[in-house]
Amino acid sequence: MPFPEIPLADGNTIPSIAFGSGTANKGKDIHEYVENALNEGFSHLDTAQHYMNEESVGVAIRESGLSRSDVFVTTKWSGSNPDVRQSLEISLVKLGLDYVDLFLIHFPEAAKGKLESVWRVFEEVREAGLTRSIGVSNFTIKELEELLKVARVKPVVNQVQFHPYNWAENKALLEFHKKHGILTEGYSSLLPVTRYPGGPVDSVLARAAKRLNATPTQIIFSWVKAKGVVIVTTTSKREHLREYLAVGDLPDLMPEEIAAIDEAGSTGPSSTLRLITLSRTAVQRWRNWLLLSILLTFVLYAMQRAGPLTAQES
Repeated sequence: MPFPEIPLADGNTIPSIAFGSGTANKGKDIHEYVENALNEGFSHLDTAQHYMNEESVGVAIRESGLSRSDVFVTTKWSGSNPDVRQSLEISLVKLGLDYVDLFLIHFPEAAKGKLESVWRVFEEVREAGLTRSIGVSNFTIKELEELLKVARVKPVVNQVQFHPYNWAENKALLEFHKKHGILTEGYSSLLPVTRYPGGPVDSVLARAAKRLNATPTQIIFSWVKAKGVVIVTTTSKREHLREYLAVGDLPDLMPEEIAAIDEAGSTGPSSTLRLITLSRTAVQRWRNWLLLSILLTFVLYAMQRAGPLTAQES
């Protein structure tokens, strides 16, 4: 069956998988990718002021021909404009919408030292109909506790990085969310297969994938779904869009498969894999330094060669 809508604590609902316009696409015109996502069946679009591509999302919504009620739109306040209401109004102009369905504080740092006053404006724009629901992103338990002390309207969502390798450290956070009626949204769930291939979860994913005639990517999303977490993902390829949405039609993972992914994920990617990742970064930096050194050497050599010629000409 397709991905269901999940009830929010404020009485609204949210589609349980979202296409994100994400950091990887920051500042890019991605309306074609977003329009492909809508055409393939995504109904939840996740964007942010920080991504600098809200206009692309707006273009895709208009060109899709879908009615406003058929698309759930999330955007996030980055804090670059301290006037929260004005920043949301600017986002709405860029998106070509009268309201968003969900408005989040993107980073706790954006509201540092002024959380109560910022949240009060979030409550006001919700009351004014500029957004239907309000929430946060990347908040820890401590930061949520601070917010709940002053909130008149509680956040309905906390969007965080969520994958098997950080499940152990996120477990307490998800329990806190459940206790306070906060839904978890998860991004970067595919890191085990994109950044840390060959890690301890790979064999567990492969076994489940074989049983369900699925891909490891689909098993990760099935695991996220089993945790009651909304999936936030992105891709530029139509075949991946179809692969992701097909997870909604897969049979549920068995409890022992979920437990095995939890257990393998708790060990994290091997230290060797972490070292490889760090080494790749170091190699890239060394390569850039080397190219710069060669260029500077060439420039200095050229200047030295030009010196005597100039003197002779004079």
